[in-house]
Amino acid sequence: MKPILEIKNLSVDFKVNDKALRAVDDLSMTIYRGDIVGIIGESGSGKSTLASGILKTVRAPGKVSQGEIIYHTPDGEKVDLLKLSSKEYAKYRWTNITTVFQAAQNVLNPSLKIKEHFLETAWAHDNSLSDAEIMEKAKELMKSVRLEERVLESYPHQLSGGMKQRTIIALSLLLEPDLLILDEPTTALDVITQWYIIDILRKIHDKTNITMIFLTHDVSIIGSVVNRLAVMYAGQLVEYGDVESLFFDPTHPYTYGLMHAIPSLRDDMSKRRAIPGYPPNMLNLPHMCRFTPRCPIAQAGKCEGIKEKTDVMYNSKDSQFTRCYSWEKVKEL
Repeated sequence: MKPILEIKNLSVDFKVNDKALRAVDDLSMTIYRGDIVGIIGESGSGKSTLASGILKTVRAPGKVSQGEIIYHTPDGEKVDLLKLSSKEYAKYRWTNITTVFQAAQNVLNPSLKIKEHFLETAWAHDNSLSDAEIMEKAKELMKSVRLEERVLESYPHQLSGGMKQRTIIALSLLLEPDLLILDEPTTALDVITQWYIIDILRKIHDKTNITMIFLTHDVSIIGSVVNRLAVMYAGQLVEYGDVESLFFDPTHPYTYGLMHAIPSLRDDMSKRRAIPGYPPNMLNLPHMCRFTPRCPIAQAGKCEGIKEKTDVMYNSKDSQFTRCYSWEKVKEL
């Protein structure tokens, strides 16, 4: 497999009351061309900040304090996105790397018709397309997200939440990008609409083989669309690997807790347990493994939670990595 994005030792800091809050802490991972990678974790785990780092949209008081994000273009060129100026990055934004935010109503301009959003996006990034060509592509994309052509003549306020979200997905695909980042694209939508959008995304991937990064806190929907899964906790990547392996044979106790908290219609609901406690205060992190206060292995006295041992990732099995140095004991839970 060929990589499309290499994230190396990425850290993003925010200045809060003269202290540095590290929202993403020394994160490294490789995303391969054609993959759909899910990134999961509780609210505040650093998922959206990671996406902002990739898109170079971290705003003050935040800043990328270290790291590299190497984008492999279709031509084989390697580009460190973090070294680009805003003007240089604009060459890749929407044309190569694009995003779908969770709040579509905040993205669409209420004074413009949907067709005008397509026209303005194309004009801003590819002036070689005629208006007729843009509209033809827009019609095809609206069909691909199961919306009628007449929606192009509508204003955003005339659309439902699900229709707006599908419109943004279509808009993000207008310039045939390499990489699509979806930040909580189904949040605040009803369950039926969530699965409807998931099915659309899966079919778009099957047709175009576009690489996707899917960020969500909803573990229950992620497994049906992604093929690789990354788990974040308190700003750190704690596990990364094949989605089926992480669901059925996790090697980090936090991943184990997430998977065993998902409601299921197939087994006894009384067996499902929420992870006890709360994530740590990011401004006052304990000098130990960040998951120790909530970890069943540590609570059973089988792991000391030594911080220095959690500063690296361990290869727990083929193409699966974990931050837990006691990962073999997860099988005993």
